[in-house]
Order: sequence, then C-alpha cells, then structure tokens
Amino acid sequence: MTAMSELEQVDLLTGPGAAELLVKALGTEGATIQSWRVDSLHHRPAAGVSVGYELEVLGADGSESTQYVCATTSRVSRKDTPGLVRLDHAEGLVRVYMWRHPHDPELPTLPAACDAATMSALLGQPVTPVMVTYRPTRRCVVRLDGAAGPLAFVKVVRPTVAADLVSRHELLTAAGVPVPRVLQSDPAGMVVLSVASGVPLANFLAAGIPDPVATFDAAHAVLQALPEQMMSLPAHPSWADRVEFYAHAAATALPERAHEAHGLAATVTSVMATSDPGPLVTTHGDFYEANLFMHGPQQVASVLDVDSVGPGYRVDDVACMLGHVSVLPHLAPTVYPHVGEILEAWWQRSLGYFDARALAARAAAVTLSLVSGAKKPNGDAWRQDGEGRLDEALRWMGRVT
Repeated sequence: MTAMSELEQVDLLTGPGAAELLVKALGTEGATIQSWRVDSLHHRPAAGVSVGYELEVLGADGSESTQYVCATTSRVSRKDTPGLVRLDHAEGLVRVYMWRHPHDPELPTLPAACDAATMSALLGQPVTPVMVTYRPTRRCVVRLDGAAGPLAFVKVVRPTVAADLVSRHELLTAAGVPVPRVLQSDPAGMVVLSVASGVPLANFLAAGIPDPVATFDAAHAVLQALPEQMMSLPAHPSWADRVEFYAHAAATALPERAHEAHGLAATVTSVMATSDPGPLVTTHGDFYEANLFMHGPQQVASVLDVDSVGPGYRVDDVACMLGHVSVLPHLAPTVYPHVGEILEAWWQRSLGYFDARALAARAAAVTLSLVSGAKKPNGDAWRQDGEGRLDEALRWMGRVT
C-alpha cells in the first residue's frame, strides 16, 4: 500500500470528501455543519497540505455560529493541543489533523494574539486583533487596531524560532536597516512589532515608476547595507536550491504541464552548476515588493519579514524581487500594466552586478515556486494565473538558454 500523493491530499481536503472529515471532527462535540467552504489552500512540497474552512455550525445547544476550522496532513508535534482531532483516512493512506482556529497545534500563542482582552492589556490600550495572513502550523500575522488605526502587528511563530526572530530585528535596527521595532515578545512564539512606515512598493509598481533604475538602486542599497555580523546566522536554502520541490508543487497544481515544470527545474539545476553566483554575503532571504515599503519611488522606508536574514548570495535576493514582480500582471492584469517595462529596466541594471545565467536561473526558480500559489480551491478561474506564472518562469530561463 502506497501513501497518498500530495495531489490526492489536495483533492481530499478541498473536494467533497472534506465534508466527511469535517463532520467527524466536529461531531465529537455534537455540532452539526449547516454549510462549509474552503477558504485557503497551502501546499508545501514534501511537507504536506493545509486547508482553512469557513463553516456555519449549529451547536448541540441550538446556537448558530461561524467557525474557522483548519486541517493539515503535515506533521504535528503538540498532539495534546486542546481540541485537536486526528483522523486516519479509511485506507490508512494519510493522517489528517483538524482544529478550530485559533488553536493551532504548532502556534501555541495564537489564541492570545487573537484575543482582544489579552492584546489590549499587553499594549495598555484597547485594540481589536485582525488576522492579516495565516499559514496553518507555520506562522500568522495579526494586526492590532486602535481607535485611530493600526497600533502594532503581532507575528506568531513556532516557539523554536521566536528568540531568533527577535535577535534579527534587534541586529538590523542596530545596523541602521529600517525594520519594524520589537515592542514585546514571548519566547513561546509571539513577537509584537511596530507599524512599518511608508507604503508597499507594489503601489508604485501599479501606478508606474518614473525612474525604474533609481527604484532598483534604492532596493539594492538596502541589500548592501545588511550587516556582515549576520553572516553567522543559520543559512536558509534559496528557491533555486529547492527547485525540484517547487516543480513538484507546480506539477501538482497543473498536472498537464508537469513535464514543463520538471524540465525547467532540470535546466535551472544545470545552469546553477555552471554559473557564478558571486560571493557569500548577508542576504534578506525573502526580498520582494510586499516586503518593501517606500516613502517614494526612490526611498525605502521599511523592510519587512526578516525571518530568513543570513548568509547567502545576493543574486538570490534580486532574483526573488524580479520573479515576484514578474507574476503581478498575471495575478491582476489590469492593476499592473507597467510591470513589463519596469522589469526590463531592472534586468538590465542587474546585469551590472550579477552573472546573467545565475540571475535568470534563480529568477526562474522563484517564479516556479509561485505557480502552486495561484491554485484556488473553488473552480478553474485561477488556471490562467497559474499558467501565466509558469510561462513567466520559462521566459526567465529563456533569456539565457
């Protein structure tokens, strides 16, 4: 008997069979599901599938409520988490864990971060927690809104990485890199950060940038300012290092184009072995438009998501920015009409710093990693976006092959 493939896991957790799992999970408390829908899908290659569901539930006492329930096929370490339900597939091919939000088994501080009374006491004034992003079992970002707007952001992470995240923010702040300040922290997995100044770079990409080269130079200057002492931190694999995993995820999302995804991964690996990535330096590790806030098109105001800062190749950071920006027109075609010309200017500017083959291969790997993220749990409307992302990844590689 073979284990269930990740494509089959996606089908199980997002298809009609999910209803049976939800009934089994909630039925332990006598609740009745009146309706349900898939809200989010997260596929980590070789590490499992997680899904978020929005449910309308009739309780055993007759009360009605809207509930958010999560399911994952990933490994779970805290199996004694209150409310965690384990379900074994009938054929024993996969194990599914389910829980009600916010009782994530890998994020023990998430209930506190989502509780208005707890967060109000922590900040010393009334706040309303609003979930911004959530990747079940991995991390969650919660915005704390006051009467006049956002007051802070809470980053909820696994306990094993909380102290490291605080250290990264403090080291970068001391080096003059514009990152949010740490306001509070809990080693159990909570870091409260100040509100970032500026507006997302994506806003300027949508409006059009008068001088794309100046914008690139401003972003590149931030990378050059990352402190050398952070080279002692653990290294994180780049997207190109994991290109086979991302090809697998892309093939799971678009099985009819699996051969193209795997072929691209093979080409990336080959080019990586015969191109020059440059010297090892301190890198950001997740450098793209959503993590860069600007005071204007030529001035970086804040750098976000510094969880992966450490030793690496700067070409990977620039490739990350190029790859992410290249998929924006597929994500929202009418919003980003200027991206093509901006990217061309950035590519040409980048060639003054990096080997073209190294940069193109890495940009292709980053873009390939974004293909599976286009997949939505309902309908096929996402398919054009997903195929466009794969086409973009192939175009990056085609620049040098």
